[in-house]
Amino acid sequence: MSNGLEQQISSQVEPYVKEKGLELVDVEYIKEGAHWYLRLFIDKEGGVDMDDCAEVSHAVSDMLDEKNPIPQAYMLEVSSPGLERPLKKDEDFIRFQGKLVTVHTTTLFQGYNEFTGKLVGLVNNEIVLDHEDNRVSIPRALAKKTHLALEF
Repeated sequence: MSNGLEQQISSQVEPYVKEKGLELVDVEYIKEGAHWYLRLFIDKEGGVDMDDCAEVSHAVSDMLDEKNPIPQAYMLEVSSPGLERPLKKDEDFIRFQGKLVTVHTTTLFQGYNEFTGKLVGLVNNEIVLDHEDNRVSIPRALAKKTHLALEF
């Protein structure tokens, strides 16, 4: 979550999401074309279904209508993070150790701006992966986006 509004909404919404046995994976507030979108990505063991998304959408909509933290009109979307789930929290880097991930960096790092490999973990605030037969430690501050990668 990149901005203060996303963090504010996350802190307001997360207790409700947890109470429902779900995980708030990410909050995104973005302008696309002429419209603003507030996207909540939720998950649970075994994945979320349409009922989970609808229930969270209705509750969050009521919550946000009451608190009104967003000054302009926006569209609320609640969905699964998908197969390429983002890794944001420290716990994500523990939970998905051994899985194939892709790290996109803000600038070139060791000649690359994208690394795909098996996640070793998060060590001293560095994302450690086995990438192309080498172990690489990418400073977390350089990671623009880290997500699960599809394995074929």
